[in-house]
Amino acid sequence: MLKVIKPGVFSSIQDLGRHGHRHLGVSQSGVLDSIALKAGNALLGNKETAACIEITVGLAEFEFTKPCNFTITGGNLNAKLNSKVLYPGWRYHAKAGDIIKFASHPEFLRAYLCVENGFDVPKVMNSRSTDCQAKFGGIEGSVLQKGDCIPFSESLVPCSELAVKPSDYTNVVRVLKGPHCDILPEDYLVQLLSQTWTVSDLSNRMGARLEHPILLTHQQSIDSQGVHPGVIQLPPTGTPIVLLNDCQTTGGYPIIASVIQADLRHFSQLAPTKTCRFELVEFDVANTALQKQEQEITRFKIAKQQLENKK
Repeated sequence: MLKVIKPGVFSSIQDLGRHGHRHLGVSQSGVLDSIALKAGNALLGNKETAACIEITVGLAEFEFTKPCNFTITGGNLNAKLNSKVLYPGWRYHAKAGDIIKFASHPEFLRAYLCVENGFDVPKVMNSRSTDCQAKFGGIEGSVLQKGDCIPFSESLVPCSELAVKPSDYTNVVRVLKGPHCDILPEDYLVQLLSQTWTVSDLSNRMGARLEHPILLTHQQSIDSQGVHPGVIQLPPTGTPIVLLNDCQTTGGYPIIASVIQADLRHFSQLAPTKTCRFELVEFDVANTALQKQEQEITRFKIAKQQLENKK
């Protein structure tokens, strides 16, 4: 078990998400940075869908009640195992009774704690992810609470040192042109791309709300339609909303753009008051970027297997 001593600001069980149920009104959920989870699971030899703990802001503390091989990926929240400093992208071994603590960092917002074979909570609709809005998945559909005990399998053989480094985070995010630019003022897409936007303190796992002194106000509406993570809605107030993993499944605001899948992970580290900019690309660039990410993980898995075969 992993015992929760301090849950921090917002910690939850997540995996790659709950797919194929949006037509039923079920949100995707899952980690905001899928590459961080895939990298962590690759380090441990897990299935890439194995569940982790997504830790937001930090200020969290957990106790390993049995031996465990684990990794931390994502942002550097200044974690320590007892008094040992831990670095993102490395795998480590904890003994029974060891304490792992996450502090915080001014430049990072989320970290991911992966354990060998993943956290063993029940699946709901083929996913262990916590849907905090609908209150299911994870640990009784809730963020982690003090005293929660999260099951995992004991690591019988301590792991050797090994690291992986996914691509860096950036605040320049690539987007595709949205389907409703023709009903909005003709210069609004240009303004979206030319302005530097500030992440609002109203942002959460449902969406990143963006602010700027010059608002893109309008009076247009559309019939409610399906939406998904990455969509950038433009409400009449003129403040764009980048939908994230816990977003609703339908919406009636015009869609001015959509973040490419490969770049949506950057919003996992964009805390309130941080800024971002958008860069318009074509579909072929979006597809190539996603393929490159997947190839990086695949190359690491192959290299790891070759290294282990030599032992």
